[in-house]
Amino acid sequence: MKKTCIVTGGSSGIGRAIVNLFEQNNYLVFNLDLQQSEVGNHIHCDITDHNAVQKHIFQIAEQHSIDVLITCAGIHYSATIENTSESELQRVFDINVKGTYSAVQAVLPSMKKQQSGSIIILSSEQALVAKPNSFAYNLSKVALASIAKTTALDYAKYNIRANALCPGTIETPLYHNAIENYCKRSGEDMDEVHKSEADLQPLGRIGQPEEVAQYALFLAGENSTFITGTTQVIDGGYTAQ
Repeated sequence: MKKTCIVTGGSSGIGRAIVNLFEQNNYLVFNLDLQQSEVGNHIHCDITDHNAVQKHIFQIAEQHSIDVLITCAGIHYSATIENTSESELQRVFDINVKGTYSAVQAVLPSMKKQQSGSIIILSSEQALVAKPNSFAYNLSKVALASIAKTTALDYAKYNIRANALCPGTIETPLYHNAIENYCKRSGEDMDEVHKSEADLQPLGRIGQPEEVAQYALFLAGENSTFITGTTQVIDGGYTAQ
């Protein structure tokens, strides 16, 4: 019998790699995302709409036991605190944090009923270290790690695990957009910037979405049943420096 996994933001980047890998490993995967996708069972959903997120997840729970939730939906925003408007701060938190809050809250009744579940929250290595020009994004990623930790403590009695998966620099559309925007502002060569990003990593390269997906599969499965409340870093050694 297939286990059921819900992924938010599963149409591109790390989320897409996760949907693909979980389907290959016999999971029934539902992908909540505004962007249309041919992978997973796509449900058109604005992750910032609390009621819509809850409605869709409750409808899934009526038909299936929810075994795994993975929250991937997120945006990047580069600016210092002085250059971050109130509206941009709100937008980053609505997508990165509120969307995760809505999804986690919605899966808990199903997981409590079955006395099991794994919640994997895509945070970032910026939950552990700061980076320049990253006020709002960094703040949101710290908040996501906090959601994982508090959820892990509050729901351990139901055998529900929650962990923050914290990727470093991963080659995704989000990454390429950030590089392109930086090059437009600075006038620097895109290939040179990409090379400099790779050189910042002790392993000397940018990570791939499929590598993060493999880590998520481990955290969802039977070989990680004593792991909860953690920040699991996959960053090529960046935060060890």
